[in-house]
Amino acid sequence: MANHASAPSFEISIETEDHGQAIEHLHQTVFGPGRFTRAAFRVREQGGHDAALSFVATRPDGEMIASVRLTWITTSVSRSKGLLLGPLCVMPNLQKQGIGKALVAKCIEAAKQANAAYVMLVGDQPYYGPLGFDVVAKRNVLMPGPVDLNRLLVCPLGGFDPSQMAGLVSHSDILPD
Repeated sequence: MANHASAPSFEISIETEDHGQAIEHLHQTVFGPGRFTRAAFRVREQGGHDAALSFVATRPDGEMIASVRLTWITTSVSRSKGLLLGPLCVMPNLQKQGIGKALVAKCIEAAKQANAAYVMLVGDQPYYGPLGFDVVAKRNVLMPGPVDLNRLLVCPLGGFDPSQMAGLVSHSDILPD
């Protein structure tokens, strides 16, 4: 149970098949149809997310109020294996109350346990920076679609050096050892 002064009481759990319809509705509500044109969506449509590494936040009554997914990825040149975080989605009336940050922290911990080299996302550095993310320093990491490279962020795990990342980001079915 997360304890945030202004946030509602919520619990984080692993995504299940039962959450699918509610997650899709939440994505539609928050992002609308424009979500299908984003570069990160292009990666996610290449293969499924890892449900065992994807999470929902629910109220004590069971209502789902937020979700986040992790998808295994690799880069075409360096072949480093990591996880793409997103979409991170919180009900509009509950945003800016710590729920999203709690989900991101849960994802980072899960990624470490899964032996991922890094977690990558497309997002705002001021929001994600305090959680361990920074702009991908080397500008030779590309997404399969237009993306503002100042918003391509990485959180290195287990001593991984993100300056070694190179190539096109794509979905990966091959998991790290």
